[in-house]
Formats: sequence, C-alpha cells, structure tokens
Amino acid sequence: QVQLVESGGGLVQAGGSLRLSCAASGSTFSINYMGWYRQAPGKQRELVARYTSSGSTNYADSVKGRFTISRDNAKNTVYLQMNSLKPEDTAVYYCNARVRVLDSGFWGKGTQVTVSS
Repeated sequence: QVQLVESGGGLVQAGGSLRLSCAASGSTFSINYMGWYRQAPGKQRELVARYTSSGSTNYADSVKGRFTISRDNAKNTVYLQMNSLKPEDTAVYYCNARVRVLDSGFWGKGTQVTVSS
C-alpha cells in the first residue's frame, strides 16, 4: 500500500503561480510512475504531468511550458510548480502513484486549485 498526501492548493489570480506537493509513504519502493492528474467540474480526470519508470516526464499539452514536475527522492515527494495559471486550470488536483502504467494505482484525496480571472 502507498499513501499519498497532497498540499499546496488554493485560490490564485490568473497569471499567478502555485506549487503543489505530494508526499508518499508506505511501499514506495514499488512505485514506477508518479505524478499529477486533475479533474474539473463536469469533466473527466486527466493527466497533468508524471514521471515514468525510466525517469522521464510526460506533460499534458495544455500545461507544457507553464507547469514543471520535480521530485525529491529522499523525501518521497513530488512537486508540481504551476506558473502562468489560467482559469481553465481550475480543478481538483490529485497525486497518483502506480506500479504499472495501466494500473489505476494509488490516489491522494486531492487539493483544490482555483484560478480567478
């Protein structure tokens, strides 16, 4: 089992920045993929950014150049630096960790990000 705890969400004006954190605990040695998803009201949950098993990163096209995922392996923590935020970035952001790419994996409870225009 892996437990994930997110923090760092909040309310920000368009053009502003936020940094999300996700701390993992438990059987973290089994994790090969870790990253962030988001779900806006009335929409499906979508991938925002993640680390893959090779250590490379994937980003949604909508956030490329604005968001940056990073990690601190010693702390089992993944971060999401979000710059130039737009109202359409408003969503609940969830941390996800999985062993295999097609697994549903483990989910945090989510943190709300609201971007006002």
